[in-house]
Amino acid sequence: MISPLAYVDPSAKLGNNVEVKPFAFIDKDVVIGDNCVIMPHVSILEGTTMGSSNIIYQNTVIGATPQDFHFVEGSKTHVVIGNDNRIRENVVIAGSTYEDKATTIGDGNFLMDRVHICHDVKIHNKCVVGIGTIISGESEIDDCSIQSSNVVVLQHVRVGRYSLIQSGCRVQKDVPPYVILGGNPASYHGVNAVILKHLGYTDRVLRHIANTYRLIYTANFSLEDCIIKIPEQIPMSDEIHDILNFLKGTKLGIVRHMKEED
Repeated sequence: MISPLAYVDPSAKLGNNVEVKPFAFIDKDVVIGDNCVIMPHVSILEGTTMGSSNIIYQNTVIGATPQDFHFVEGSKTHVVIGNDNRIRENVVIAGSTYEDKATTIGDGNFLMDRVHICHDVKIHNKCVVGIGTIISGESEIDDCSIQSSNVVVLQHVRVGRYSLIQSGCRVQKDVPPYVILGGNPASYHGVNAVILKHLGYTDRVLRHIANTYRLIYTANFSLEDCIIKIPEQIPMSDEIHDILNFLKGTKLGIVRHMKEED
């Protein structure tokens, strides 16, 4: 159902059973999949493609002009959103800086009030982005990670899968998979064991993950030495391969500061 008080450009493509509430604005060159709900005062701007069963709440702007000095006024921007996302009130999702790229959000994510997703960010699947959090341009947030409220993830940072960044952190370097990060400066607070246990990870796997990070954070090795020593000292599994591949792929380096003992 499309409210007569909403504006939907005639060229926009809406799927089956899409609800568009009063005073929503849907621009040209927009695609919205089946069973989506667009709440009042939402703006979905040119270049946005959205899958099915998303709910977009009041005052959200999707496809905003990127706040990037490299952006050329008049260029086309793109946002690609998957399925089953919940995007709450007052969220801003910027489009890409360049026409051949896109800001992307996968499936099953929950973006809370006042989240700002900058240009060319890539958010994978089943992530939580907390109230007031800012994800800066060209950052990448991997599956099932949690950013608590008022986190600032700076440009180009990668956040590993199943990680947890606690409230108020300012993150300047990559966050490895399966860890908890907290405080300022952002520091390693241990393995995200509670979530991993809830998801069915065995004590054996959790012990191997913890031993891997013990090498990284307490053994006084360089990152390059850690990449060599982890396969020598830790039984390999999918999770340890994830960590190794993440370390090998880092360009900024990882957060190496460790929580100080009370």
